Amino acid sequence: MIKNTQHFLDKLVHILELNGYVVRNEKGNFKSGHCLKDESRVILLNKVAPIESRITFLCDTIRNLSLDEQVLSSDERNLLGELKQTVLEV
Repeated sequence: MIKNTQHFLDKLVHILELNGYVVRNEKGNFKSGHCLKDESRVILLNKVAPIESRITFLCDTIRNLSLDEQVLSSDERNLLGELKQTVLEV
């Protein structure tokens, strides 16, 4: 179940970090996005955006990435499976 809390956002960030991504919270006039430059994997989040927007973006990003489930705990694997089955309505 997707919750709009800081704790849930931290779980999503942790899953990405375990898979080699760097999640940065930056202040600026931009939409959230991710950047793959050379071999670096960087995801930028607008820290002034509402938490719901940041969570929605990370859920969509996680769904579209090929993540290594071997590095995740069983709870994190369950969350990843749940995210891949959930369709968010904006």
